[in-house]
Parts: sequence; C-alpha cells; structure tokens
Amino acid sequence: MSAPHVPVKRADFDQVMVPNYAPAAFIPVRGEGSRVWDQSCRELIDFSGGIAVNVLGHCHPRLVEALTEQAGQLWHVSNVFTNEPALRLAQKLVNATFAERVFFCNSGAEANEAAFKLARRVAHDRFGPEKHEIISALNSFHGRTFFTVSVAGQPKYSDGFGPKPQGITHVPFNDLAALEATISDKTCAVVLEPIQGESGIRPAEQAYLEGVRKLCDKHNALLIFDEVQTGVGRTGDLFAYMHHHVVPDILSSAKSLGGGFPIASILTTQELAGYFSVGVHGTTYGGNPLGCAVGGAVLDIVNTPEVLNGVKARHEIFKTRLQQIGAQYGLFDEIRGRGLLIGAQLTEGWLGKAGQVLAAAEKEALMVLQAGPDVVRFAPSLVIDEADIDEGLNRFERAVARLVNQG
Repeated sequence: MSAPHVPVKRADFDQVMVPNYAPAAFIPVRGEGSRVWDQSCRELIDFSGGIAVNVLGHCHPRLVEALTEQAGQLWHVSNVFTNEPALRLAQKLVNATFAERVFFCNSGAEANEAAFKLARRVAHDRFGPEKHEIISALNSFHGRTFFTVSVAGQPKYSDGFGPKPQGITHVPFNDLAALEATISDKTCAVVLEPIQGESGIRPAEQAYLEGVRKLCDKHNALLIFDEVQTGVGRTGDLFAYMHHHVVPDILSSAKSLGGGFPIASILTTQELAGYFSVGVHGTTYGGNPLGCAVGGAVLDIVNTPEVLNGVKARHEIFKTRLQQIGAQYGLFDEIRGRGLLIGAQLTEGWLGKAGQVLAAAEKEALMVLQAGPDVVRFAPSLVIDEADIDEGLNRFERAVARLVNQG
C-alpha cells in the first residue's frame, strides 16, 4: 500500500524550491489530450504543450502503454550495457533522417553541449587546436549549461557567472553578409536554430540557410542545427531541415522526442561520430530504456503523413483566427512560425507585455506561452482536436478583449 499524499499548495514552492522559476498560481494535477485540470478541478485548454514538449498531448494512450510496458521490464542499466529500446529508437531515427549515428542524452542543453564538444573535437583532430571557434546567432538559445548559454546570443543568460568559454562569436540572424565577414578557417562550427524560438519565433530564410551551408563547406566548418524546439513534427516536417532541403552535419533534438518524458539526442554521420571514441563523451542516463521506449512510440505516431499534414492544416486554422483577432483588437500585428510553433508579435503599444497576455489567458482557462517579452507563443499538441483549437481561441479572444478594454 502506498503512503497517503501529503497536501501541497502553490505557496509551498516559495518555501522549499530554489527560486529560479516563477510558476503560475495554480498547480496542474491531471491532463488528458489538450485539456488540463488543476487542484480545484478547473479545466484549462493547453496551447503551451509543456513548452513544445507534449507533442501528442497529455497521457496519450500509446505513450502510456509504452512507458508502462517498459516499466515492468527494465528501467536503467547505464551505458556499460546497451538496451533494446535505445537500439530500436536509434534505428528509427537513422532510417528517417540524414543521420547514420545517434547519441542519446537527457535534455536539449545536454544535446547541444554534446554537439559543440563534438564539433570542437572533430576540428581539433583534423586541423589542430587553432580551429576551435564557434559562430552563433544573436538572440539564439541553446540551453542552460555554461557552455550552451555562452554559445547562445543572449548575455542575460550568461553574464554573472565568471569568465566565459573563449572562441565564441555572435552575428545577426538571417544576415549572410555578417556571417561571411566573420567566418574563417579557425571556425569549427556554425550553430543555428531553423526557427529562433525563445527570441520570438523567427524563421530562417531559405537563401540564408543555403548560404550558410556553402560557407561552412568552404571553410571546413560543421553546420549544427539546433532542432530542440522545431524537431519531431513541430513544424509540419519531421525535422525543420527537411523543409529547407539543407542538411546539417549535426542536429540536436529533445523536447518533442519524448512526448513529455526526458530524452534528447544528437544525430550525425558515421564519419563525424567516430571522433567520439570510447571515453571521449558520455552520460549515465542517456539512452535510458524508459525514455527510449516512449520516444519510439512518439516517432511511430508523429512520422506519418496523417499527423504531419494535420500539423500544417492546424497551422492555417490558428493563423487565420489569430490574424482576425489581431486586426480586430490591435494587440498584435504579425503571425510568425510554421506548423504548430506560432508567434504573435505584439504591436508597439503593447511591447513588453506578453506576460500580461499570458495572465489574462489563464483567467480565461487557457494556457499559452511567451517568446520573449514581445511575442505570444503557441505550441500545442500536434494532434489537438479542432474543437479544442476553436474553444481555446475563443477563450484567447475573450482574454484579448478584456486586456484591450482595460487599456
């Protein structure tokens, strides 16, 4: 018999948790599909998707089945041994992408850390220690380890922790001329998000990505795509690089890969993978049987024409309605993104107030996100019912109307 649950409340967070987060005033306790219920049994529609993680919504039956079945067989053996779910998931990723080799870890930050380390190791062994410089985009986001926040182009996340890793340069996103002026034979890698997420849902331009690929080839630098947020169907393709037909050398994936269970990966070629020989890099939990079993079920469902085409169709529903709401209330004036990674840019009079929009939406029983202070972000389940989309957008419109009426 399990012990009874100790009652908890939101105020307990401020007593026992490190204050690096400021969670909402309510505590979700149950989820099903795109609906969530809090401690008071209030029902909310979820357009946040756990920050683009809950790719199939909450408690999808296939994922629950995969996790439960694996939980009764094998939880953890470490990487002293391999395991069947990890091998099956790796094979599925290799079959579905450019990759020939897969490395599993636990989070997007770990995946990017591994990608950056691999790029530097490749350059070191091929060309020597001078070829170590990494170029990233201003306002990018690549995780919260010290290396990844330093590579990301947002000083607010990396300042205040002492001397930063050297050899990292930042250039404007979508500015090929700036990259061309910066890249050199000392550059080991260029890292980009196909859609910048945390800085406002800003898609890369086709010509830009094509040009970046050519510059990397010219200077023997690796091209790394951070698809932590865009990967596993989020944009309507299995990975965003497929839309652009620009193939990276290394790709990082997390968030949607586990549908809510922590798992991440980097994808790369056989040749590059060889530079991570035994002992060069590792992780205790990476490739955990539980996470890989769930990830395999996620991939089986998402990587189908039905789901991927459905993502594109749902994008049009969101975009059309959001444009109508924006035109009517004057709160936002541009809808950006692809698939079900959508950003609504606030108008000049509302800049800096995305947090107020989130708070107003919560009062109407709707969960949304922000992407910086000026953009409201939507990242719902890829299989969200159209009825939930309609009802959620009705709630969002009521929230917007209330905000505008209050001035």
